[in-house]
Amino acid sequence: MKKLKRISAVMCAGALALSLGACSSKETSSSNTKKESTGYPTKAITVVAPSGAGGGWDLTARSFTKVLSETKLVKQPLTVENKPGGGGAVFMAEYATQQAENNDMLFVNSPPIIINNLKKEGNSPYGYKNTTPLAQLTKDYGAIVVKKDSKYKDLKSVLEDVKKDPRKLTFAGGSAPGSMDHLVSILPAYKYGVDPTKIKYVSYDGGGEAITALLGGNADVIGTDASSVKEFLKAGKIRVLAVTAAERLGGDFKDVPTAKEQGIDAEFTIWRGVFGPEKMSAEAKAYWEKAIDKLVNSPEWKTEVETQGWELEYKNSADFKTFLDDQEKQVQQLLEALGMQK
Repeated sequence: MKKLKRISAVMCAGALALSLGACSSKETSSSNTKKESTGYPTKAITVVAPSGAGGGWDLTARSFTKVLSETKLVKQPLTVENKPGGGGAVFMAEYATQQAENNDMLFVNSPPIIINNLKKEGNSPYGYKNTTPLAQLTKDYGAIVVKKDSKYKDLKSVLEDVKKDPRKLTFAGGSAPGSMDHLVSILPAYKYGVDPTKIKYVSYDGGGEAITALLGGNADVIGTDASSVKEFLKAGKIRVLAVTAAERLGGDFKDVPTAKEQGIDAEFTIWRGVFGPEKMSAEAKAYWEKAIDKLVNSPEWKTEVETQGWELEYKNSADFKTFLDDQEKQVQQLLEALGMQK
């Protein structure tokens, strides 16, 4: 009987030890789970505009951070950093190779993230597939712009001169040859029957620098995004000859005809979106998906979009990724038509 009691006591002790071990294991597991959840974000967030100040990326990044801060949707400090070079290609190389796991650095971009990766000249080995697409925020359109005192009053008069002598005028834009502003600049001429490879195009880092070149007499015509020239249009410093929308825009652009209205079938939509690093953590991705969804539905963001002259067009992470896959095919076809594909 004593022997049985001793065995029973040993068994009870073993059971107790196993029970305590299990409890300890649960506590450890719980503790580890807490350690894995960092409570993101814990640091200041940098939103990069891969261009100089004043262009569409810069304005988008500043509007994005401003409204997120004002609405307190993001409690951590948000700063905008300009990293110009190669129409976004220089930053893209750094981001893809050195910041692939940096959850605290986002950036804004538009069709150049696709174009730079597909074009022949100065192409980037990195594109949107080396990122985590978070959301499309807006859409904008291309604009063909001259100085207010230019002799050109409409798009056709420019194209007629270019058709006679493709080198007569200097076109400029805020992105590298073969990139978005270049495509916007030459698309109407291409559609008008001009060999786009013979047109003189000068690239600048950002729309702001391109406008400065135009106003300073270093360019005759610029192709850029409509929203970035809005203030110059209001100030009476420029004339917008055409926009690449399907129909006329409202507000300050209500009197500007589309290229299509002038008989040139040149439409080009400029979307803008936010991206994270390729190896962004699931926690950070979920955080930004939620924050951006709340942002785009806020009255403050809708007011900001209207103030900037953009059009709100939101796509969440999954839909944005699908859209980019489709846009890549479209851009490839356009570059092939222009003889600029890699």
